Amino acid sequence: MNSRAIEPQRPPAISAAQLLANTGKEIGVSSWLKIDQPMIDIFADVTGDHQFIHIDAERAKAETPFGGTIAHGFLVLSLLSRMFYEAVPPVAGTTMGVNYGFDKVRFLNPVRSDTRVRARFTLAGAEERSAGEITMKFDVVVEIEGAHKPAIAAEWLSRVYIAADKSSEGAKA
Repeated sequence: MNSRAIEPQRPPAISAAQLLANTGKEIGVSSWLKIDQPMIDIFADVTGDHQFIHIDAERAKAETPFGGTIAHGFLVLSLLSRMFYEAVPPVAGTTMGVNYGFDKVRFLNPVRSDTRVRARFTLAGAEERSAGEITMKFDVVVEIEGAHKPAIAAEWLSRVYIAADKSSEGAKA
């Protein structure tokens, strides 16, 4: 696996007003992303989590109910950034976005090696905390292709910082 994989295309930007108007609505769904054994192995090496359920296919098949290896829950969770980038329109004028954390994360179903996942993002709330700073809460569900139960359900907080509109500043002077 190439650690510098091609970045997905971003949807067109929307205004802060358009973002706020979408509160309570699903605003993006990512494409399917395959989680394969090389990706799981690299994540195991990076995190030092080499539990057999992730890296030993024969043992995982023999000793677990999963039928083989499964991805680390934190690997699937970390892929939210990639899926978000692809699915959720950026706010026009954003100079920086930061991960603000989670209010809730649940790992509901294991993701078996060589399966595909995608994320659905619903804007649960957005608050302009100060001029140029918006904190958003997304209800996120990570689906597993062909499974009835999702891999993850989470409440994810994100914050964007928006540049001041220079044209309106000049109009005020």
